[in-house]
Amino acid sequence: MRSLVPNVSYDAPTTVKLGPVAEFPDGLKFLPDQRLFVNRYGEPLSASGVRFKLAAYVKEAVKTTPTLRAKHVTPHAFRHATAVHLISAGVDVTVIRSWLGHVSLDTTNHYARANLETKRKALEQVAVPTTPGGQPSWKRDTSVLAWLDTL
Repeated sequence: MRSLVPNVSYDAPTTVKLGPVAEFPDGLKFLPDQRLFVNRYGEPLSASGVRFKLAAYVKEAVKTTPTLRAKHVTPHAFRHATAVHLISAGVDVTVIRSWLGHVSLDTTNHYARANLETKRKALEQVAVPTTPGGQPSWKRDTSVLAWLDTL
């Protein structure tokens, strides 16, 4: 799968495999056997560790962005938002399924439900039909109107 970071590929939702040397924009370099997300003991960050760190960051962010207090910020919210953004960007749903670690495409298709932006773009692509006289043919046909009145 194509990654936003050069030399990094994602095989499963929690596994990140680095290429020979992954170099990040700030100059940090990681070797293939190095962990990106670790706890204070240098061990891989567990799911509860991720939730703990996220809660701490949200608590700190609320000081400058009070509206976050009313939001339900969870790791799954990031996962969901990422999947929806990838769908909106046109990434194939099978690639997203693989990245999220879903067994079934049905699970991934949940993220493919059209959001408002996707619906807006679809409507912009539809041309407004032009009809002579400004009315559709069924409105100009008195027999159709008479039949509709009988219903």
